[in-house]
Amino acid sequence: MTSLVAPSLLAADFSHLADEIQRAETAGADYIHIDVMDGHFVPNLTLGPPLVAKLRACTRLPFDVHLMIDRPDIYAARFIEAGADIVTIHVESPCFHDGTASIPAVLHDIAARGARAGLVLKPATPAATLLPHLPLCAMVLIMTVEPGFGGQAFMPAMLPKIRAVHDAARTAAPALNIEVDGGIDDQTAALCAAHGANVFVAGTHLFGRADMAARITRLHNLHCIC
Repeated sequence: MTSLVAPSLLAADFSHLADEIQRAETAGADYIHIDVMDGHFVPNLTLGPPLVAKLRACTRLPFDVHLMIDRPDIYAARFIEAGADIVTIHVESPCFHDGTASIPAVLHDIAARGARAGLVLKPATPAATLLPHLPLCAMVLIMTVEPGFGGQAFMPAMLPKIRAVHDAARTAAPALNIEVDGGIDDQTAALCAAHGANVFVAGTHLFGRADMAARITRLHNLHCIC
């Protein structure tokens, strides 16, 4: 599979978001990664659908929206209406464990609304949790740090999880994109690629760097084991 790069808006200059998105596009990014946090599922609060809708006019790049929220069953649709092209939801979200919603139903709904659907795993969640749902996924996002804050150190213990998802996807979902997020740079991305990842979310490694284009090119040149 082709290596894809998704600069994480969480690391951008929020006073110049439109300019930052355009700079990432010019530098060769494939997606814009947007982290949505509700202050409950993770201890931080970020942006909502109105801002995503405003940013949609700034670029033709797909918006890769990662919902770190309690109720993806409610808000996934709102982010798709705002312009999300890919929506990833956490298997750990409370609504999937209290009987409020089901993972297959939300994945089906995302796809029915015209977006690509995916699942996310926190570091402590085993790969087996999402394997039954792989045929419904266009993407799986494996967090290589604890979700909620940028600038954390990469967790090498996540590499076997990447490989487990990759191996399962060979038969269950051959076209699956495997995305990694957290502490991604040239070295850690290469490790992830060697275990099966092909989509690299990078924040501080890209934004605020004068050589963003060169860094994106190096990530593009990684070879996944797919």
